[in-house]
Amino acid sequence: MKQPARASLDKKPAAKTKRKTRDDVNAEARDRKRDKKHRGNASGSRANPVVQNQKGSGAANSKDPRIGSKKPVPLVAEGISSKPAKPAKVKQPAEKKKVALSPQEELTALENDERLDALLDRLENGETVSAEEQAWLDETLDRIDVLMEELGIALDDGAEDEEAEEDMYRLLKGGQ
Repeated sequence: MKQPARASLDKKPAAKTKRKTRDDVNAEARDRKRDKKHRGNASGSRANPVVQNQKGSGAANSKDPRIGSKKPVPLVAEGISSKPAKPAKVKQPAEKKKVALSPQEELTALENDERLDALLDRLENGETVSAEEQAWLDETLDRIDVLMEELGIALDDGAEDEEAEEDMYRLLKGGQ
């Protein structure tokens, strides 16, 4: 039987490595844990990326560091459009006109209209109004005149006041 060849006597066997003590192993584990704990980005770094000042390339600076698609997402489904909602709004005022209000109620509603008051205030202050607003204002004032005539309400133009004063003078003179 052949025996394995012996290693040359010139080489010394490798020195045995010193075995680590439990304290050394624990200290190394604590160091590794501390390093792992501070790994990664700071909180909020994805939403608010830190801008780095690089002098060389302008194109690299303009790239958005956040990952994902930048394509805008439609908020309404493609098949459904919001156009049917507009005719419904148009139909509502038509339905309001169909409801029969008495002339007194309609006149009260028109007199308390905030839009009418605002437009009249603007005109009194010397401001100009758009053609659409002017048309609406004329239409509303005409309707108020018609309703007042139906109800028998007359505007005081001053002529009646003069006649009333003359009548008062006649009564006073005749009574003396």
